[in-house]
This record gives sequence, structure tokens and C-alpha cells, in this order.
Amino acid sequence: MTEAASRSAAGPGERLRTLVIIPTYNERENLPPIVDRVRAAVPEADILVVDDGSPDGTGAVADEIAANDAQIQVLHRDQKAGLGAAYVAGFRLGLAAGYDVLVEMDADGSHAPEQLPRLLAAIGHSDLVLGSRWVPGGQVLNWPRSRELLSRGGNLYTRLALGIDLHDATGGYRAYRRSVLQTIDLSSIASEGYCFQVDLAWRAVQAGFRVTEVPITFAERERGESKMSGNIVREALLRVTEWGAAHRVAQLRRLVGRTRESVGSRSD
Repeated sequence: MTEAASRSAAGPGERLRTLVIIPTYNERENLPPIVDRVRAAVPEADILVVDDGSPDGTGAVADEIAANDAQIQVLHRDQKAGLGAAYVAGFRLGLAAGYDVLVEMDADGSHAPEQLPRLLAAIGHSDLVLGSRWVPGGQVLNWPRSRELLSRGGNLYTRLALGIDLHDATGGYRAYRRSVLQTIDLSSIASEGYCFQVDLAWRAVQAGFRVTEVPITFAERERGESKMSGNIVREALLRVTEWGAAHRVAQLRRLVGRTRESVGSRSD
């Protein structure tokens, strides 16, 4: 076990205060049923809705829900600033409030709240738990073959470029222990979408935290429009390539340094 992992490993019977963060932008119809399902699946968890000034009134709907449930909070942001920024804002609020576990979850129904207990069970022996579509038992529903190939290919490229043994580093259904988010410099994160998810998982691995993948079923949204775009995919490809190249250069420098030290010690 790494030093980072040992610092945050769960103790026997540990009870963890959990905050489920749900970013929204034009999710007026999707939000109420998702909140109801989360409350039914994990009634002990609190919920934070982070709304980016949705023009369809999602923020007002969230306020109505929160007014009738003390375990639901709403964070209003003035404008749409991206998924990554919304999660970072939610992380900051959750850390300041003393939550032990912070969960990422989409509002569109792609992430089934009924599978959240599976992620939270795994956090008992992990620091970061990824809900994975591409491990045995994981699957996607209602996806065209082209999108499945894009996701599988992107994750394969990420594994090879960064040298990490993660099958779904791009997925957005995950649970973090607070120690992971406290270690990561949240102010330095500027990536979005797929890239944001890879960025945080990569930083957790580099910091020596224990990352676990559990299988989930991912379902394509039934209502509303997907926020995915070609720019998000291109950003992920470019940044992963840059991170991978920098990682390989650093490995090479360490190897050269060790080789020089070994040659120097033999010549003494």
C-alpha cells in the first residue's frame, strides 16, 4: 500500500459523510426524478446541485426541491462555465463543509443512482472509485457503435499514453475521498469533459492513491441534449498526448540519472 493510500484507508465501521454533486445546465425535466432516485438509493447522503444559470429554469426547480429537503443544497453560478469548473466549485464547497466522500454524477439519467451504493462500498478500501463501463460486468445502453468505439479507443489510448491500468478514465460517475481532492491542486485544473475526468484520475494515480474500478451500466440520456462535442474530444486527445509525452520524458530522465549514479558508484 502506498503512503497516500494508507493515510486514507477506511477503518472498521467507518461512517463517511457523503455529498453527491450534480451539475446541471438545462436539465429541468431530468433533475427531479434523478434527485428522488438518489435519495432513495442512498438516503444518508446529501446532494449538491450546481446549476450554471440554466435558461430553462433548472435552478428554480432545484431551489423548490431543496426548500422541502434539508439534505439538498443548490449552488447557483452565473453562467455556463463548463463541467469541470462546476465540479471544482462543488468540490470546494464540499471540502469546506467537511464531507468525507464527494461523488460526481450526471443529471441526465446516464448514471443510475441505484448503482451508487456499489461505488460507496468500494470507497471503504479505496481513495478514488471509478464507475467503469469497460471492465467485466460494465456495459452501455442505447449507444451507436461509433460512440462505443470512440470511448473504448479513447480509453485505450489513455492507458497506453499515460501508462495507467485504468479501463475507463474518461467516465464521470465516480467517488473521491476528501484526501484525494485536498492533495490535488484544484486551482490548476482547466480541462473539461473527458479531459477533466482523465486529468483527476491521472493526478490521483501519480499521487499514489488507490484507484478502483467497479462495473456500471451507462444509459444514453432519454431527454434533453448531450453536452458532448468534437471540441471536448479534441481537447482530451491533445492533452493526454501532452501529458503522456511529458511523463515519458520524465521517466527517461530518471533512468539516465540512475544509470549515471550506478556508473559513478562502480568507478569509485
